[in-house]
Amino acid sequence: MSFTAAVRSVFSQYVGFKGRARRSEFWWFFLFAFLLNALSRIIEDALGIELLLSLVVQLAYLLPLLAVMVRRLHDTDNSGWWLLIGIVPFIGGIILLVFAAIKGTSGPNRFGPDPKGHHELDAPLPENTPGLAT
Repeated sequence: MSFTAAVRSVFSQYVGFKGRARRSEFWWFFLFAFLLNALSRIIEDALGIELLLSLVVQLAYLLPLLAVMVRRLHDTDNSGWWLLIGIVPFIGGIILLVFAAIKGTSGPNRFGPDPKGHHELDAPLPENTPGLAT
């Protein structure tokens, strides 16, 4: 999934806490939010205002970020309630980082179909793949 496709997907499902999100969707949106926050801080410093613009920007992407994180947890076959472990200082953030980084469940799980659209083992091989004996 590309950067723009991921950002578009997250904003189109900004209150969608059901379903699953691929790693690429989560991490591209996370990068987008990070860059947007950095840009708002730079603009604030240039204009001499303090935390007004960045607060508005953070509020704008808070709900989409929570929704995509819950869907990412669903992809790893974990409940969205695991998001609350982030309240635990240091360890909670590490656990969420691990959940966001690990590979999702192949095939459907209790939260929906595989966001990749197929089970990796069931995917047919391309017909003209170099190096394969035919």
